Amino acid sequence: MYLLYNVLLGLGLLVLLPKFVLDAWRHGKYVAGLWERLGFVENLIADGHPVLWLHCVSVGETLAAQPLLLAIRREFPHYRIVVSTVTSTGQNLAQEIFKHEAERVFYFPVDWGWIVRRTLRAIQPSVVLIMETELWPGFLRQCRRHEVPAAIVNGRLSEKSFRHYQLVRPFVSRVVNCLDLAIMQSDGDADRIRRLGLAANRVLVSGNVKFDTEPTADQDSLTKTLATRFDLGSSTVVLAASTHEPEERMMIEAFQGLLKQNGSNPRLVIAPRHPERFGEVVTLLNASGLSWVRRTATPDATDANCQIILLDTIGELRSVFPLSPIVFVGGSIAAVGGHNILEPATVGACIVTGPHTENFIEIVSAFAAAGALVQLPHLSDEEMVQRLTSVLADLLQNHDQRRVMGAHAKDLVEKNRGATARTIEILEAILSQRADPKKLASVSAGEGGPQTA
Repeated sequence: MYLLYNVLLGLGLLVLLPKFVLDAWRHGKYVAGLWERLGFVENLIADGHPVLWLHCVSVGETLAAQPLLLAIRREFPHYRIVVSTVTSTGQNLAQEIFKHEAERVFYFPVDWGWIVRRTLRAIQPSVVLIMETELWPGFLRQCRRHEVPAAIVNGRLSEKSFRHYQLVRPFVSRVVNCLDLAIMQSDGDADRIRRLGLAANRVLVSGNVKFDTEPTADQDSLTKTLATRFDLGSSTVVLAASTHEPEERMMIEAFQGLLKQNGSNPRLVIAPRHPERFGEVVTLLNASGLSWVRRTATPDATDANCQIILLDTIGELRSVFPLSPIVFVGGSIAAVGGHNILEPATVGACIVTGPHTENFIEIVSAFAAAGALVQLPHLSDEEMVQRLTSVLADLLQNHDQRRVMGAHAKDLVEKNRGATARTIEILEAILSQRADPKKLASVSAGEGGPQTA
């Protein structure tokens, strides 16, 4: 099965090569860190200390990892910590927020055994922690072969992903059983990974560490900077967070409708999920006839009066939540499965989502039951714009409703804190044992090409 996986991985890379080349040419994707992705990582000098490798896919996982990494540094200071990411946006953010905590931030290797072994030799990890659920078969197999404990932390497995994995369950069962531990966010997540074949005694539930996220001094400073530059205290801010196509267009059209209503003077902040779509959103804004400005533009006196702000940066969204009484969380009108609602909830924002929230179904259900968010139904595009306009207008006009919904959201966050502490308690059995730094000496020295068993 692993041989077939390696062949399919190679064919997939070959088929997608034209897209990779085009994305690299247009947006610079995949070029950054190419040698690291191929396993050419500079040897880590750990001075005899055990090394913890924390893997985050992209921006969301990197942000979620912050409270956990800080707790590990506090409770297990003898560890040297390294962080890997897959995306360049996650890499840039990890370089920034972990600059004082991590010995190394690098790109995750391509999932062929010979490349993974090369990276393992350079990093010499004692423990590997994987944020959420990144099941890389080749990587997990090599960790198991060379006795590197691997654990999923803050694990999440949506029903959609579970159905896909079920199609190849015999292989996935072998993959998940390379894990020593899976610490999942909810009972539903735990049940799904057990049904994929992971032994029940290796599955535990901790809650979601995103409930434990706290603003940092840097975030507070940036919040004040943005508020001053754009004069965001003078009107009610509507934030469209982590948006996908066609959500930006819908938000702009709904915002145009809001401006036509008497007594309504809101501001709109749009934060697209993917940086490569910034140019596409610029085209929409230019066609809207509204005044707008890029966050990355040189500050100007007119910034305080613009109607729309395009947040064309990475890692700054959390600093905008405290300035936004109303937050639409994207990926939920687009059939993406929704994005994290906990960060706006933490500051008591009034949250609006579309119907597609499968990625966070338990959390969204709890918030809906508590009256802590508004979830839009399945509608046509035209009807969705009308409903979005109506919902936002009601929230803008009804301060008490916003306050109550925001208070319910914040209360739910407070009641569900503690996942980080529970995760650390579960991990103690692994992390308290100093691993033998020579345990990877048996890794094959051959680097001439792919090897299979």
